[in-house]
Amino acid sequence: MTNVGENVKKLLVVVALIFVLAACGSGIDNPLNYEVSDFSYVDQNGEDFSLKDLEGKVWIADMIFTECDTVCPPMTAHMAKLQGMVKEEGLDVEFVSFSVDPEVDTPEKLKEYAEGYSDDLSNWHLLTGYSLDEITEFGKDSFKALVAKPEGQDQVIHVIKFYLVDQNGTVLKEYNGVEDTPYEEIIEDIKKVL
Repeated sequence: MTNVGENVKKLLVVVALIFVLAACGSGIDNPLNYEVSDFSYVDQNGEDFSLKDLEGKVWIADMIFTECDTVCPPMTAHMAKLQGMVKEEGLDVEFVSFSVDPEVDTPEKLKEYAEGYSDDLSNWHLLTGYSLDEITEFGKDSFKALVAKPEGQDQVIHVIKFYLVDQNGTVLKEYNGVEDTPYEEIIEDIKKVL
């Protein structure tokens, strides 16, 4: 009887470990584990779009603005390329670009900007409809990212990363969105999370 009792205890320990590992198991080594703050903004179609719309979905996020004359054009081109690669792979992924210049970036302006890079915006949401202070705080809280618009300037200082976010709104990993964007690594990481 003692052997049976010991075996049952061992089995319960193994089962418990499996559940713990499954719960932590994004498959991403050393995940960032930042929690995205709740939000409700407006997309390029003028429609409300919130964190609730992303529940249960894997998504890639970045921060851009339409008047950017340095890092945003390559970032947006890389995001469009990644979007195309994800589509070719048949992966169900959403893309979210937060404007860091919301007073300038209207939904119409964001739509026109995005259409210069992609002919399919069905899973790409470019967001605005908040103040500069709100996006500065949101970037810091959700992505540990800097957003700053110096007084009297038309350019915004902002992070140049792409972020992989899981189905629960947890930021798992960041990637360079400007140079040497690791497309294949991002796709492999997406597959680990899906």
